[in-house]
Amino acid sequence: MTTPRAAAFFDLDKTIIAKSSVLAFGRPFYREGLLSRRAIVRSAYAQVVFMLVGADEEKMEKLRKAMLDLIRGWNQHEVASIVRETLEEVVTPIIFSEALDLIEHHQSQGRLVVIVSSAPEEVVRPLGEFLGVDDVIATRAEVDGEGNYTGELAFYAYGPHKADAMRAMAAERGIDLAASYAYSDSITDAPMLHAVGNPVAVNPDRELARLAREEIWPTLRFERPVRLRRLRTPSRPTIAVTGALAAAGAGVVVWWWLHRRERAAAAA
Repeated sequence: MTTPRAAAFFDLDKTIIAKSSVLAFGRPFYREGLLSRRAIVRSAYAQVVFMLVGADEEKMEKLRKAMLDLIRGWNQHEVASIVRETLEEVVTPIIFSEALDLIEHHQSQGRLVVIVSSAPEEVVRPLGEFLGVDDVIATRAEVDGEGNYTGELAFYAYGPHKADAMRAMAAERGIDLAASYAYSDSITDAPMLHAVGNPVAVNPDRELARLAREEIWPTLRFERPVRLRRLRTPSRPTIAVTGALAAAGAGVVVWWWLHRRERAAAAA
């Protein structure tokens, strides 16, 4: 009988990277003629609100509607091409090195690593490949027969829908959710965190920080950027992280907490 495999599920925005992944690509989309100057200004304003105030359900719903209106008529393949071509330029400066250390740690322990994000799959999947994770769960937009966005969603990876998708993946791949980990910054991801046995709040907003205290969940602070280069191997891309894995600060907290949990589990 095969032993169920554990996984580590990571939110993307403000957990792996320091800002909204969708808004981060505003400049490349503008250069390619998909966005106007006015839309860039609006997206910059939305980014400030997102960073300073957080992403509660009402704000996320407004952002979702605004983004759907914005991309209606864009071509899916063109968007995916722009993202892939500019990924390193856009994402490298805003990736948290603590998140990369943690991803590498989970992979070294044989856990499946999955990014779970409300951002579009055309953004999340190339980023997941760039980081060398195993899979992604992301929002899927509807497209017409010519591959253009209709302004509607086929699947919205948000709130309880994230948790539902995680459970579906667990059933399909034999993942033990009770032995798995989840990381997020937002109270809107409470269902995702409750879906696993090892939830962790990362850079939490006020409501998630309060929930983490009530539930006695670990809380981590990610803040160190890192420059990446991809190392190609016959199996899949991997990442090289500058600096020692046991660096001072939040990185030490990550390793100490994970090893403590693993030793406790082994002794049980």
